[in-house]
Amino acid sequence: MHSPVAASPEVRTARHYGLDWLRIAAFGLLILYHIGMVFAPWHWVIDTDRSYPELIPPMALLTPWRLSLLFAVSGYASRMLFTRSGGEGPFVRSRNLRLLVPLAFGMVVLVPIEMYIQVATRGYPHGYWTFWTRDYWRIGQYYGREFPSWEHLWFVVYLWAYTMVTMGLSRLHRLPGASPAVWIAKGLRILWAPLLLMGFLRLAMLFVIPEKQGLFTDWPGHVIYYPMFLFGFTLAAQPRLWSAIERTWKLAALAAAVSGAMIVFAEMTWKGDAIPPHWAMAAERGADVVMGWTMTLVLFRLAERFWNRDHRWRKTLGEAVFPFYLVHHAAIVFFAWETLPLHLGPWTEFAILLGATAATCAIFYLVGSRIPWARPLIGLRALEKGGTGLLPPTASHSVS
Repeated sequence: MHSPVAASPEVRTARHYGLDWLRIAAFGLLILYHIGMVFAPWHWVIDTDRSYPELIPPMALLTPWRLSLLFAVSGYASRMLFTRSGGEGPFVRSRNLRLLVPLAFGMVVLVPIEMYIQVATRGYPHGYWTFWTRDYWRIGQYYGREFPSWEHLWFVVYLWAYTMVTMGLSRLHRLPGASPAVWIAKGLRILWAPLLLMGFLRLAMLFVIPEKQGLFTDWPGHVIYYPMFLFGFTLAAQPRLWSAIERTWKLAALAAAVSGAMIVFAEMTWKGDAIPPHWAMAAERGADVVMGWTMTLVLFRLAERFWNRDHRWRKTLGEAVFPFYLVHHAAIVFFAWETLPLHLGPWTEFAILLGATAATCAIFYLVGSRIPWARPLIGLRALEKGGTGLLPPTASHSVS
């Protein structure tokens, strides 16, 4: 088997604009999803006094594939960055800079805002300064919260870890033989083979390993997210897989529709934090795996067929995505905390949260991108000599 990073004779060197647009749309959808979680029946970081069951179907249809898609797109982008980096060493150094530095910044500046609000709503008696200088840095349970916490930055941690694991595999797996991509590209294998692997691993862990977020505890998540990352990483080096996606996308769409209907049925039957019986939970987890994989195939096909074209704002929007991701979660939690006591109507509250979060994200990016020392902190490449920090519509960048 070839190394995961071994170049294919057919490897594309041109940018795939469709996946750029898909990445932009996926992160935009993530922001809307997190705003929706404020109002949904499930418990989140901060909740309204009244939840809205009407949100269950759309939220339930987004949940199974939104993160799978993000890891697949990130895997593809990582492979393209590797191609342009000039080797494993420069690529690893680049990934460390572009992921670990923003992670550290977020843990020091952004996550404390969310953690303070969470303990404040549970009766924490002190102000933010006392919390940030003293209590935020503790380890263990405190006011019902576990410290330290990544909060939404767990995605950055996982992405970095998956990248490092893939680089490690590239050194170990240099055996002769055909690439797995050759096998999986035949017939309908790209549709059912990954489902068998991920579905088996996911269901084997159900009721055995707790679903607990964390780099060394979230094995039910890793058996889904890392294969999705590796799929995107491999797809960038094995364009033959695009033909397999084109051949199977209609069946994938049908499977996504059926599994989505099962998920909505389960969520509407056992609403909110109600715990379904074991058989129903297993069926829903299996449907989650099916929908996560098949929706990714469908959306990749749409990106290849309809969105693979450039636009003058694509590069700027693509660069802004990661800074938006870093700050949006803290912004939503903060503005919800400030406005929920006003008991506004749901549509007014939603409009305020959406507008305030969008404005915060835009300011965070526009200001940070213009300050040379701040750019690495928000995940952006260092300025070229004489650069202004704001990408014009025709400038270039690399996705995270």
